[in-house]
This record gives sequence, structure tokens and C-alpha cells, in this order.
Amino acid sequence: MTDTFARQQARTVRFSLGVPRSFHISSDGLRIVFLRSQNGTDPGTCLWVLDLADDAPSERLVVDPSAIEGPADEPSEERARRERSREKAGGVVAFATDADSKLATFALAGQVYVTSLSAGAVPRLAGARSPAIDPRLDPAGQRIAYVSGGALRLCDVSSGSDAELIGPAGSDGPEVTYGLAEFVAAEEMRRFRGYWWSPDGTSLLVARVDNTPVQRWYIADPAHPERMPAEIRYPSAGTPNAEVSLVVAGLFGSPVQVRWDRSDFPYFATAEWGAAGILLVVQSRDQKKIRLLAVDPATGETSLVREDSDPHWVDLVPGVPAWMNDGRIVWTADVGDSRRLLVASASDLGSVIARPVTPAGMNVREVLSADGDTVLFSASEDDPADVGVWAYGASGVVRVSGEGGVSGAVRRGGTTVVSRQSMDAAGVSVTVLRSSSPVAVIESLAEKPLITPRVTVLRAGKRDLRAALLLPAGYTTDGPALPVLMDPYGGPHAQRVLASSDAYLVPQWFADQGFAVIVADGRGTPGRGPAWERAVAGDLAGPVLEDQVDALLSVAAQCSRDGLASLDLSKVGIRGWSFGGYLAALAVLRRPDVFHAAVAGAPVTEWRLYDTHYTERYLGDPKTAPSVYDQSSLLPDAASLTRPLMIIHGLADDNVAVAHTLRLSSALLEAGRPHTVLPLSGVTHQASQEEVAENLLLLQADFLKRSLGVTG
Repeated sequence: MTDTFARQQARTVRFSLGVPRSFHISSDGLRIVFLRSQNGTDPGTCLWVLDLADDAPSERLVVDPSAIEGPADEPSEERARRERSREKAGGVVAFATDADSKLATFALAGQVYVTSLSAGAVPRLAGARSPAIDPRLDPAGQRIAYVSGGALRLCDVSSGSDAELIGPAGSDGPEVTYGLAEFVAAEEMRRFRGYWWSPDGTSLLVARVDNTPVQRWYIADPAHPERMPAEIRYPSAGTPNAEVSLVVAGLFGSPVQVRWDRSDFPYFATAEWGAAGILLVVQSRDQKKIRLLAVDPATGETSLVREDSDPHWVDLVPGVPAWMNDGRIVWTADVGDSRRLLVASASDLGSVIARPVTPAGMNVREVLSADGDTVLFSASEDDPADVGVWAYGASGVVRVSGEGGVSGAVRRGGTTVVSRQSMDAAGVSVTVLRSSSPVAVIESLAEKPLITPRVTVLRAGKRDLRAALLLPAGYTTDGPALPVLMDPYGGPHAQRVLASSDAYLVPQWFADQGFAVIVADGRGTPGRGPAWERAVAGDLAGPVLEDQVDALLSVAAQCSRDGLASLDLSKVGIRGWSFGGYLAALAVLRRPDVFHAAVAGAPVTEWRLYDTHYTERYLGDPKTAPSVYDQSSLLPDAASLTRPLMIIHGLADDNVAVAHTLRLSSALLEAGRPHTVLPLSGVTHQASQEEVAENLLLLQADFLKRSLGVTG
């Protein structure tokens, strides 16, 4: 059978299989532990080691999950964790090591394993309880903590003895867990864990989560009526969240309650426990204030280190806070219209003495590592499509990654591992640096895509929108005008216009179906500064739709002026997924004069049904600002539909529930507006099953062609 791109992309899980990732570096910098499957179509992720101690770096396979006998199915708790982290592969998808990277622990099919990272070692079972999730070694490699049955347990590596450290008592109730992240923390705060080891391995900071106040939702699979619906706790906008508190649990003695003003700052965003102590980040419900707190682990008392506020919201930046070896704290703050890096002592961080160490115009995206006297971070300067890695240290701010591209990195013990994608080649390149000099390459085993994107990057419209134009292979300007397909995400905290060839594989495939494809990032997308991101405050509909129209008209004018292509603006389609699906449906409902057909995948149609932490950040409380929610909802616009609309939704989606699509479909039916609904049985928000992912592309292309009257 002849392979096609649609089939290849589905089979390779969007070319992610075979890509090295999740790098852990030993304290001396001489051992790198990482994940990678053995080829570009193998979904079984393996654990690998790269040793740098010898003259020639050597790579070894440490754990092959297919060689481990045991149950095949992952427990529901692990599946939920993977859904929240958008993990699409199987096998060993997460692991933890001791400080020296001599041992590693991981969970597989709900059981805890531990293995030596020396050559020839064989993984062995550890932990007495199953299902078990999120095992983590203490820094010395003596004990493994893991969560089972809502309790945090400890297993002794040498003896195998296993006991509960802290768990729900009789007074806690059935909805209380210890050591796990609640839904909004994992889905919206990028906090996937619920406990942290102390540096000396004698105590743990543990999150206690009480889900009792959170409303119950039920997700059924109509294709299997014999199955009970899945019951989930989902905090939709304006409803109660889980109650989260923290305790310091020592290996000996009674737990110590951590105290802060939880009534005004109910969100626990993250924690960092270093040699200089515990740091917490907490956030107000309206997200207009965040506090950085220092914790006394002996008493649980907290003291204020710094407070940041904004009239709209304060973003949580991944990787902060972090400790430097000399006790300084790494933080970020919005100064002027740039997100800038701060490095200061606790006494200085909350005062005017704390000066940014990064220049104005550089927007910090994430703090990646704090190693010795060096802070590694990702940032963008003038071009938000370029995401580079930078280091701050004794020499000031120095770029680590190559110019252009999208890069990430991790650093420890003087060793830096840099991952980079670029416009010059497909795939991910991984380089290992010691003292700024390349010493090794970690090979990607991913498949090479069958198509090569041909991208023209443009700046469009009055707001200088970043846009990418893709044309069919072999296109010449002497042919007929091309129908247009807008292919946005268009919402907060995600961007599509990136300096990476891989970002345009699917847009190029759609272009090869006979479209001029335009990908544009409008207001609200990251990388262009706080004011740009906050331009959607109070209105998730107007600015994002206006910018897509602006991008379309501007790119069409540039194509005509510069002889790039001839675009047929009487045949304009739009497609998207998640927020992009919302934007696609919004486009044909409110601007049918511009957009003539839409495919909306897993769309949010009514923001009152989406989760608290995301929705309230942009729209506030629906009880006090109902008009704001009405303005951004699609349901009141149902009667205005005059264009073809296909709505696609996974029935097992627990992020954007299928209720969004069903309510819009009901409103359209009541208004007598024809539309198409494609339900996906057993599919979650990711829609990553091979057959589903392949056919979704084909069905979308077919619908758009028929709806726009495109032949060929």
C-alpha cells in the first residue's frame, strides 16, 4: 500500500515517536538519562542513558517496556495524568532519578519499578500497592515515594519495605487525595505533581486535595451503552474549585500544616524545595495577584517574599521560582511591556532593588534550569516565532541556541542539552554541550515527513500580525486563483507561527489539496509581550476574529502586489481545534461575508462550561459579568449561521466536554440551520488514535472542498 502523509502523520503520532526528550542530567554532568522510542512508529517509549565520562560518549538502552512482563493496561489515574500533559505515547513516559542519576524509577501499567542505570541492570518491581502513579526517588536514592489509593507511600529501595506516609483519614472523606495535582493545576497551571522531596530526603512537601466541593460531571460512551459513564470532578467557570492545602510530612514525627491566606489566595501554583528552603507560589481566584512565599518547614509558617499584581491577570511562568546555589531566587516580572528575568536575594526580590537582568524587548517564556551561577531560560526578542535559549550568569545574558528556530534546553553540572527545531530541516536536533562546546549528539529516530513545507513568512495588517503562507506543490501564478484556508489556533498561551518547519506539515498537506493556507497569530498569543497577550481581556471573540480577517485581507493584498499568488476571496474556509475550533465556528457565525465554510474541532462553544482557571482569567466570574460571557459565547449566534459548518468532537473528551458541541448543535437545530456533526466514539481531546487521526484530515479536506466548490 502506498503511504500517504495523512497515514504517516497518524502512524508516527505527529512525528513525535523516536524523538529524544525528558532529559535528566546527573549532578556531576557526566550522565544524561532520557526517553525515546526505538523508531519513528514504535509507541513504546524506552529509557536511555548517555554516558560522558569516557573518552567517547556512549549511549545505552536501559529499559525496554516490551521486555517487562505484567499487565498491559494503565490505570485510570495514569491515563488522566497523560491526558492533562498531552502525552500521546506509551511505555515509560515519565521517570525520576536520584541526584547522582545512579537509579531511576518509573510506573508501568500501574506498578512501580526501579532500576540501576549501570550497564546490564534489570528493572525490578518496587512498591507494594497498585495502581501506583508518579514515583519519585529521594535525592540519595534510598526511598521511592509514590501515590496509590489517594495516599502517598514510601518504599525502601534496599529492603523493599513499603508503608503509607500520609493518606486520607476517616475524617477526610472519599474525595481527598495526598500527593496528586488537582484538575486545574495539571490542565492549566502546568503543575503535574503533588509532592516534593526535601534536599536531604528526610521530609516531603505534600499537597492535600479535597475535591468534595467540585461539581460532578458524567462522560458516557454512547457506542457502548453497557459501560457506566465516567464520573469526573470538573470545576466550570464560576463554580467551586478543589480545596488545596499543603503539609510537610517528615519520615518521623507528625505532619506540619503549611499556613497561608488560602481564602484570598486559594490557588497553589507550584513549589520549589532547595537547599535554602521551600518557596511557594499562590494566586488569587481572579488571578490578578500572585504571591511568592517562603516556608519554614519546621513550623509551616510562611512569609511574603514578593507580590505581583495586574488589573487583568498575572501569568504563571513555568520554571519559577528557582534557587541559585548562593541562595538567590530566580523570578520573572512584567516590566514595561516585557516579561523579564529577576535574580535577587529574598530580602531584595520584593523591593525596588530587584532589577531585571534581561533587556527590555526580550520576553522570557520559561526558566529551564538554575545550575551553579547560571540560569537557563527560553525567550523571544523582536520575532516571536524565534524561541531561543539564553543563559544568564557571570558573563551577563548570552544566547545558547543557534539563531532562529524553536529551542529548549536543560543544564546541570556544567552540561547543557539543547533541543532545536528550525526552518532548515525537519525534525529535532539534540546537542550536548560541556563548557559551551559540543561533545555529543543524541540522535532522533523519528521518521522524515513525506512532504516538505514551503513557507513564506509575512507580517500582516495594521497590527503587524505574524503570518505564514503555504501554497500547493508545483503552484504557478498563471493558474486559476486559489481558494483560501485559514488554519489558526488564535487563542491565549499557544502560537502557530514558529520558526520550525515541523509546525507547517499539516498546513502544507492542506495546501497540497489545492488551497492557499494562511496561518496567523493574533492578539492574545504569546511571545509579543504582556500588553499583546492581555488585549483579549474581557473579550475572547472580538479581537481574535478581527485579527484573522485582517490577516486574510492583508496577505491576499501582499500576494497580489508581490506576485506570490492569486487568492480567491470568494472561497475562504477556516479550520481549527480546541480554541481554534471555537474561532472557526465563530468566523462563519459572525463574519459569513468573509468566511464561507468552517471545520470546528472540539470547540468551546459556551465559556460557562469551560474550567475556572482558564476562563475566569480572561472573562472573570460569570455570576458578576454575565454579559461578558454572552459576548464570547457561540450559542446566541446560532440563528445567524448561513455557511457550511462541520463540528467534530470526541465523546470521551474531559477537557472540552462534548456538551459544548451538543448545545451548539441543539441551538442550530432549533433555529433551523443545517450543519454537520462528526462524533468520535472513545476519543479524547487529543484525538490521537491512528485511524481517527488519519481520516480526520481526509474528511476535513473533503468537507471544505465540497463546501467551497473546489474541484480536483
